[in-house]
Amino acid sequence: MVIWKYGLFRLRPSSKGEDMQQERIYFFDTTLRDGEQSPGCSMHMAEKLRLARQLESLGVDIVEAGFAIASEGDFAGVEAVARAIRGPRIASLSRAKQDDITAAARALEHADRSRIHIFLASSDIHLKYKLKISREQALEQADTSVRFARKYVDDVEFSPEDATRTDPDFLCSIVQTAVDAGATVINIPDTVGYTMPPEYAATFRMLKQRVRGMENVMLSSHCHDDLGMAVANSLAALEAGARQVECTINGIGERAGNAALEEIAAAIHVRPDRLPFTHSIDLEKLYPTSRMLTEIITFGPAPNKAIVGSNAFAHEAGIHQHGVLSNPLCYEIITPAQVGVPANRMVLGKHSGRHALGHRLGELGYTLDREELDIAYGHFVHVADRKKSVFDQDLIGIVLTHLRPEGISRSGDDAVAAPNQA
Repeated sequence: MVIWKYGLFRLRPSSKGEDMQQERIYFFDTTLRDGEQSPGCSMHMAEKLRLARQLESLGVDIVEAGFAIASEGDFAGVEAVARAIRGPRIASLSRAKQDDITAAARALEHADRSRIHIFLASSDIHLKYKLKISREQALEQADTSVRFARKYVDDVEFSPEDATRTDPDFLCSIVQTAVDAGATVINIPDTVGYTMPPEYAATFRMLKQRVRGMENVMLSSHCHDDLGMAVANSLAALEAGARQVECTINGIGERAGNAALEEIAAAIHVRPDRLPFTHSIDLEKLYPTSRMLTEIITFGPAPNKAIVGSNAFAHEAGIHQHGVLSNPLCYEIITPAQVGVPANRMVLGKHSGRHALGHRLGELGYTLDREELDIAYGHFVHVADRKKSVFDQDLIGIVLTHLRPEGISRSGDDAVAAPNQA
């Protein structure tokens, strides 16, 4: 059971007087790798370093800096981030090939803490049509590559690509192979955004039950948003035992994108009754980080994007505006300030009500009585029906034309010069 206090969800103590035990979640940010692979999201060296420093400030635990063997630029990017960033662990992606692993190790040489992240397709459709190898060959590659990577680093992550469309028995076999070879993190990628939360959670529970040594390995989720399920699937994985979550700022990534870091962090903050986890993310830096990414790449989040979209804390409907003005908790389950947004916005349009109009006019210096507000509202609705947005100049025009032609506003019993008239 939860209670509201000061705008935050807080756990009610148990009957024994103890709070629910919280476990640590590790945020693996792949904005610089998976995110950058998506159209319109490429970054040059200075931009990568700028964003990497912001991710460090945000509190990200692992930064996947790139795919070292992909190009000279990617190698240089990983190397530069590894030299500059000292807080998070730095990772480089690698195929299950010795040349890839060697390139990753070289690029990570100057990292304070490093990880090689190996991926190898495991679904039959990928094995047959993309890699053109058998299951037995895939198992051999998984074993050889993880053992080879462990010669360079102590921290090796293994991802069976397209895991959610992989035969469950074979998924267990390839994960067992990677664990036996020395993998420290097992990531289960929903590569094409295919799975649903209950079955994704069941996959993690299955691996914990059937793979020997899993208690010594960290489980990780990596979800794509092709069906709009990336965040929901990631949270389901956490509930099922994953303790690392792979995500990106603004949810950028291949095709429809990855799980959005800001949404996962906010969900854990708002719902500790269902997600009793701790993490190192500084929530107040979510919005500034989102804005920085928007400046660097060619587009920003959709207006209705959760947490960081321009409409995430905007209200136009009269009923909503009245509720928010009375108490923000009526329609805001997290305050703008908690995620670094400067303030909520009252958007005046044809759906707005008298309370919002009166509130904005008061901010502009016009305190109207009930009769005056009724008159102003009638003219406001007429303007709003003809325009998509009503601006402050429109409101001042209504007051000066229909209520205060002398340009004087009233505030209580005092006469105050209207804006632009003082």
